[in-house]
Amino acid sequence: MTKDVIALTERMPQAWSLMAGLVSGGPDMTMATAADGAVVQLCDADGRPLVSIETPLLIRVPGEAARLLDVRVEGPVWWTEIRAATAAQRSGRLAGVIASRLVSQLGGSVWPREAAVTDFGRPVTDVASATAPAAAQPAVDVLSDKVAVVIQDRPLVAMTSWLAEALEAAVSSDRGLQIVTQASARLTLPLRAALSGAPNRWVVGDGVGGYYDGLSGSELRWTDGAFVATGVPAPAFLAAGESQITGCQLALSFRTRKPAEADLLLGGALECAWRRLTGGPPHGWGSAEPAGQPWSRPELTDFVRERSPQPTWTVAVGSPDHPALATLRTGLTTGGVEEDATLTLGFPSPADEPDSDCFADLVAELAAEHGLVSLLVQRRAARADLTVPPVLEGAPVPLGFALGRDDVRAIGVTAARRPPSLARPVQLGSRDKAAFYYPLDASAAGPGWASLERLMSYLYGDALAGVRVAPAAADDEERSGPGNAGSAAPK
Repeated sequence: MTKDVIALTERMPQAWSLMAGLVSGGPDMTMATAADGAVVQLCDADGRPLVSIETPLLIRVPGEAARLLDVRVEGPVWWTEIRAATAAQRSGRLAGVIASRLVSQLGGSVWPREAAVTDFGRPVTDVASATAPAAAQPAVDVLSDKVAVVIQDRPLVAMTSWLAEALEAAVSSDRGLQIVTQASARLTLPLRAALSGAPNRWVVGDGVGGYYDGLSGSELRWTDGAFVATGVPAPAFLAAGESQITGCQLALSFRTRKPAEADLLLGGALECAWRRLTGGPPHGWGSAEPAGQPWSRPELTDFVRERSPQPTWTVAVGSPDHPALATLRTGLTTGGVEEDATLTLGFPSPADEPDSDCFADLVAELAAEHGLVSLLVQRRAARADLTVPPVLEGAPVPLGFALGRDDVRAIGVTAARRPPSLARPVQLGSRDKAAFYYPLDASAAGPGWASLERLMSYLYGDALAGVRVAPAAADDEERSGPGNAGSAAPK
């Protein structure tokens, strides 16, 4: 199994400090770069990577180290990831020596603690050469014609820049990404979303030589170069679920559309929802986890514009004392600039959630100020810390759906006001600028989704003929991949 070691330093690692760490392998090792120079690798005599060191990342968002590593640090910290190769014996110690050298020079700490060493003055010269060719991506341990496999030993596996690059490379080569962990591991919500469509998978070892899908619970078999579901439920997935569900999660998935004007600032709808539900804006954002930058709509806008017209994926995080996490996908369409956001908040129990009346007020503001297209609110029994264990969690229950002004105008205000067999919708705005919020039956998952499906069929008619409305957090073997749950309305 691979070994990830992270150096959390008080000062920025300069070239000289990284070089001092790299000599830990002795004179017989060579250096190489990958990922357009963003990763430095220490290789054996045949050029096969033993450890890979990512470009240091400045984390200025309070609580990110605690959220992802369960360690507390004071003030900004430089985060340097060092990944030891799976097929090289004692490469984990080599990674620990490199991290320990960095910390000794720059101050800080090594994660995990047991990876830190005190005798880092002696080179680690007995690292056994890797026995298999290196994959094209530094994070990939096994590469087949069908999938890229990454083996992780972290207690909490996040959507790091390494994994984001591995996913992008897998997609571009028509492969799936499959991440292998122990049963004690958990995922962050952004990574969960990325793995929730076959052939992407979370592969969990059951401790007795077998594997199962950590999201769907199906037993897995390695067949023809990929982990494939057998359709048989894994006992470990079913048995452990109830004991690990300690709270609930409230998820809002919404889409907005605004004209592509020069002075447009992105992230407004997300910040609006965040303020309505938590009392303040997001604390930080980034292109991967950890989110290193304090929340700034101008900086987010500049980042997206640099990558336009390609769509851009980002993550936003909340304060340490109030679990909140969002993903935001921004793209340029013929209708303007579209932002698809999913904001999830964790609570100890449903009694701690905000009052349901706030959703209509939020829809009114999003429709009036941020070009709301549609919005879906869901609740599920799940961990309040917003992490995902490989066990059966509660099914999401839809609480409400909202329709923005443009779609109301296309459907007609009278028709939008009179859906069949539903609670009376809330009209927001005057007739010529109306948006609607539709409360749904939240008494159980079945009635809630049936009500939503009837509503969608009524509102959109032939546009949704034959389309099955599914829970945003459901794990379906037929789903095409991440990003399907942004909003229930057609694009």
